[in-house]
Amino acid sequence: MITVLGSEIVLAENITMVTEFLLLGFSSLGEIQLALFAVFLFLYLAILSGNVTIISVIHLDKSLHTPMYFFLGILSTSETFYTFVILPKMLVNLLSVARIISFTCCALQMFFFLGFAITNCLLLGVTGYDRYAAICHPLHYPILMSWQVCGKLAAACAIGGFLASLTAVNLVFSLPFCSANKVNHYFCDIPPVIHLACTNTDVNEFLIFICGVLVLVVPFLFICVSYLCILRTILKIPSAEGRRKAFSTCASHLTVVIIHYGCASFIYLRPTASYVSNKDRLVTVTYTIVTPLLNPMVYSLRNKDVQLAIRKVLGKKGSLKLQN
Repeated sequence: MITVLGSEIVLAENITMVTEFLLLGFSSLGEIQLALFAVFLFLYLAILSGNVTIISVIHLDKSLHTPMYFFLGILSTSETFYTFVILPKMLVNLLSVARIISFTCCALQMFFFLGFAITNCLLLGVTGYDRYAAICHPLHYPILMSWQVCGKLAAACAIGGFLASLTAVNLVFSLPFCSANKVNHYFCDIPPVIHLACTNTDVNEFLIFICGVLVLVVPFLFICVSYLCILRTILKIPSAEGRRKAFSTCASHLTVVIIHYGCASFIYLRPTASYVSNKDRLVTVTYTIVTPLLNPMVYSLRNKDVQLAIRKVLGKKGSLKLQN
């Protein structure tokens, strides 16, 4: 016999199964939540405008139709959806008393968040390979990074990202969740949710850890090896201007890589027993808000080619208005 009671299902054997979660988020901060709402709304709009600008400019300017900007465009698209999964709900919760999310919606939020997050990690690895091919093998670059290869790499990142996400979400939500339903976070992330399971989670956590190693450590090591090869090649460039340009191209990528992989590794490559809500929320804010904001600012908008392309696109629009 099963009885439905509020946000719980009571089974005949007196085991209460959770059907809803309560996202505590920043509720402990009281009136500061209004200030946080204004700050996060501003940052969200900045993320959207920055990424949409990058996507539009890459699409409209033919000089940016190269493998490097192809992957930047996909990364910006993925970042846009990545933040859309988390931030709107968080903003609503900052102004709401009832911060409830259903069991199914929680699983879906985790699936899409992890799917886009892992896709971003893999894309950063691919962009590292693109820089390696461009700098270390310039003569073979058109073959190594042909449009067919780029398409396959992008598809592999997306498919791999969402398959890994599906595996992790299945490992979390296959566990029984009893009476505890308060998620000490502002969205359904793995550590705070699996922490609520009313059974031993060691095996599931170990398997999630293995997934984390595959999608975080392996691509990061690949990027490190790529950049060691790049550094060796750059040091051989006789021209100081040539070395400066090569270093400039790689520095932006490395900045995003270190922040993204560093924060994600801190959260996912450790047991949930060491989960500390306040510190972890601060780190999570970094890679859910700050990193998506850094991508268009550091990775693209500071790039001279992108700046020139933006001026060209704006110039074309201005001339069309004058003609009309």
